Amino acid sequence: MSCQEGWKGWAVASVQGGMWVLLGVLTVTAVAGVVWRTRQGRMRLVELGETLIPTLTELGEAPGERATLLQFSSAFCAPCRATRRILAEVAAAVPGVRHVELDAESNLDVVRRLNILKTPTTLVLDAQGRVTQRAAGQPRKEHILAALAKAVG
Repeated sequence: MSCQEGWKGWAVASVQGGMWVLLGVLTVTAVAGVVWRTRQGRMRLVELGETLIPTLTELGEAPGERATLLQFSSAFCAPCRATRRILAEVAAAVPGVRHVELDAESNLDVVRRLNILKTPTTLVLDAQGRVTQRAAGQPRKEHILAALAKAVG
């Protein structure tokens, strides 16, 4: 076997090995993408904690009589606009529910305190102003309605 044949075999083996690595990386990335996509906008139950009514009052916002949909947005966030539309529609359709949108950049102290990591984030508040559920990402209308049903009682 000549030196040239040895290099040729090594090159073919290297390319084949690289293809397997590439296939593995693509598979892991695809699975991670599917998991990430399914979790976006899903409502999660949270423990009832402090009331946010004083926070809303300080920011010049009034809570809803039965529930409040509190949305954290940012200026250049496309899903925030769609979320705003969905939450406004739900608030208009359900009596006693109010939609409040806060700019995350202008309210960094509240964002940090509530552990808001991305925009849009939606918090569902009950009549006492306690967070009952939250969603990071653009929620679906049916998820918001189900969360409201639980918050309202």
